[in-house]
Amino acid sequence: MGLKWTDTLDIAIELDETYPDVDPNHVNFVDLNRWVMELPDFDDDPQRTGERILEAIQMAWIEERE
Repeated sequence: MGLKWTDTLDIAIELDETYPDVDPNHVNFVDLNRWVMELPDFDDDPQRTGERILEAIQMAWIEERE
């Protein structure tokens, strides 16, 4: 079972492991969207995302990093 856009914490954990040198406070949504879709476990419709979901993923990533 792959990751869905709503799996914000799990996505944040994978992003943190995949991009350890990236500061999540300074990631733009275009890059974030691409990086999520490039995760090996990601399996959701690319059209089902939006600013709210990307913001939730970014906030979870920031919290995970702290």
